[in-house]
Amino acid sequence: AGVPAAALQLLPGRGETVGAALVADARIRGVMFTGSTEVAALINRSLAARGGNVPLIAETGGQNAMIVDSTALAEQVVADVLASSFDSAGQRCSALRVLCLQEDIAERVLHMLRGALDELRVGDPADVRTDIGPVIDAEAQAGLEAHVQAMKAKGARITRLPLPADCARGTFVAPTIIEIDALAELGREQFGPLLHVLRYSADKLELLIDTINASGYGLTMGVHTRIDETVEQVVARAHVGNLYVNRNMIGAVVGVQPFGGEGLSGTGPKAGGPLYLHRLLQRSPGPDLVNGALRVDHEASPALMDALLDWLDGAGRALLEGDELAVLRDRADAYRARKLSGLRLALPGPTGEDNSLRFVPRGTVAGLATSTPAALHQLLVALATGNRIVFDDTPLLRSLQQMLPEALRTQVALDARWPERDFGALLVDTGDDEAHAWHVKLAARPGPILPLLRPTPEYDTCRLVHERTVSINTAAAGGNASLMAMGA
Repeated sequence: AGVPAAALQLLPGRGETVGAALVADARIRGVMFTGSTEVAALINRSLAARGGNVPLIAETGGQNAMIVDSTALAEQVVADVLASSFDSAGQRCSALRVLCLQEDIAERVLHMLRGALDELRVGDPADVRTDIGPVIDAEAQAGLEAHVQAMKAKGARITRLPLPADCARGTFVAPTIIEIDALAELGREQFGPLLHVLRYSADKLELLIDTINASGYGLTMGVHTRIDETVEQVVARAHVGNLYVNRNMIGAVVGVQPFGGEGLSGTGPKAGGPLYLHRLLQRSPGPDLVNGALRVDHEASPALMDALLDWLDGAGRALLEGDELAVLRDRADAYRARKLSGLRLALPGPTGEDNSLRFVPRGTVAGLATSTPAALHQLLVALATGNRIVFDDTPLLRSLQQMLPEALRTQVALDARWPERDFGALLVDTGDDEAHAWHVKLAARPGPILPLLRPTPEYDTCRLVHERTVSINTAAAGGNASLMAMGA
């Protein structure tokens, strides 16, 4: 393909040998990984132990759900479920794992789904008539079969397509539907052609979304509905990197549906998105959001950041010496110029499809600072990105919090046990040795891989937001119920 030999080398081998050696080597200055959540955590710990804040972009798995309400067109749902669950033998990180059916239509959809399952053909993928091939190896096959047996032992209703005789040799797994009563029955992702089905009542939609969020995974989600308000409700509440509406959940296109998750599903930034290459730079001028987007929808300047600066100009001025206020104003100008939180990019795509990329705050970030100006800088960048901040409960920071105006004080929490709490990133303004120690501690935490940011001289605001892509099939079969109701 013409790629220079010095720019690309291929080293085949097992991850625990070749991969581990590469990650541990000081000559490796960045890692891009696609694989399991557990292996991503091991890589993160290895890089943290090395020091130097080596960039890691990890795209991992997901307990991906599709929500189907009673207005959805059942035939379209079944077609999209089959593709999302069983294409590539379910061995896609974006594949559907949990189908959530509104109780009112669950039996009808399941009846159709079982009928469609009977029509699938398992066998040699070289044969164009084959729908489902083998899984990757015998270990994966054994793990999937063990899960099916465990669910059967718990009393779950299981529907499986019998394997043909010529699949006796090889690592084939029969496409399987497993009916469950609660999402809590599932543990880690099952990477293969296994579809779990969960019923929910219409008045519990928000609870269902919250339960999916609570799994910690946030890669892909689907929703089938003809009610626009339901789409808006799911978009606003779901913590997932890629949300698909009235279509299947696989096959993201670079530049059209930037791909990647959050939480246990990955670190970001999204592959095919505007932030990816910038993550591999020590210093970046910021992404060019206009290039490649049809439109960029802006929100107003962050009011709370402006309120902090106004307060520092007045009652808070005594906290700063010399040109420290001017420095903070310079930082604020940089954050304002590189604003991401609240932006929405309309992206190109095929006719009949609406694609967009939004940047949303991480929620709460933690700050570790040894001086008042450093703490104020961390509060400034948190407010600039729409986040709240938690500090250690020390006399210095307690005094600062008490001095803040009420509107700002509510954005700052003090907690002596903050390392044990949930937060989305750690801002560190300390010496190198202490920063390294906190990097190691952060990597050792269970749960998502979290960024540790140091000012250079600004903090990287790209890592204080989540990227969320929404892809809507605007030409979905059955039309739009809201349009049909107009004028009624």
